[in-house]
Amino acid sequence: MASATLDVVGIGNAIVDILAHTDDGFLLREGLQKGSMTLIDAERSNALYEKIGPAVECSGGSAANTLAGIAALGGRAGYIGKVADDEFGRLFRHDIRAAGVAFETPAALDGAPTARSLVLVTPDAQRTMNTYLGISVELGPEDVEPGVIAEASITYLEGYLWDLPRAKEAFRQALAIAHRNGRRVALTLSDAFCVERSREEFLDLVERHVDILFANEAEIASLYQVTGFDEALQKVRGHCEIAALTRSEKGAVIVGNDEIHIVDAANIGPVVDTTGAGDLFASGFLYGLSHGFDLARSGRLGALAAAEVIGHLGARPEVPLAPFIEQSAL
Repeated sequence: MASATLDVVGIGNAIVDILAHTDDGFLLREGLQKGSMTLIDAERSNALYEKIGPAVECSGGSAANTLAGIAALGGRAGYIGKVADDEFGRLFRHDIRAAGVAFETPAALDGAPTARSLVLVTPDAQRTMNTYLGISVELGPEDVEPGVIAEASITYLEGYLWDLPRAKEAFRQALAIAHRNGRRVALTLSDAFCVERSREEFLDLVERHVDILFANEAEIASLYQVTGFDEALQKVRGHCEIAALTRSEKGAVIVGNDEIHIVDAANIGPVVDTTGAGDLFASGFLYGLSHGFDLARSGRLGALAAAEVIGHLGARPEVPLAPFIEQSAL
């Protein structure tokens, strides 16, 4: 097997986040379920945008955030996602490249606009996402560059994309290329509602095709249709090589290689916005695995990266994360 030229390549929805502070009353009035991600159409997106207060626009998308975090750690990262040739598309392309991530997917010259997500942050730092997927729904197998997948140590797949038929084809193509070249595949379940919509397919992916699984408590419980974390933990053991299960302020549990590791949440400052916490945990964990760290150290690095991103508004790191690498060894 040839040496990898990328540590991780990710495939996901290329989205521009529009972040705004709000309160629980606004969520209630608009019928929004706190802490969830809801798919909306362009009309609903425009209507909500008119009702929110001052906002900050920045590039987002779950897998893209993870790849930006890997680059901030000093890793070699690549990204595959679809944007339009419009203002938001150019913003996304600039931001991800400026973060140090290779992004060569051509912009669509016609069709829907670039995806955007209204991220509403309440005083308890919870985020409620309302996402218009735009042109990202057109991501298909033709956008997957075989050479990029073959040369990446790990291919990282964003569960949100599983709702889209052509994106499923892209996923399956990437899975096949990665495994044919002796590489590993990671999947994030993304959202409990994604799991509910595609449970049987996700179970098949986890048990037969995925080497590394990321999920939070709600997602893993939904996958196995249980009410408690401990029961879900027992079910996922042995279903894939490694499972990294995040538990917010309780930290994370890492299962793999007949080992279980409890990773405490890192405390490096106040919590401002939990947007991107899971994405950046995946950044640290995947960086660690791709650099030969053991599971416990990879988990600690994930916790440190997550702690940085929840200390400010937005889902991308604001400072280089490389100093955390040495700290994770302690």
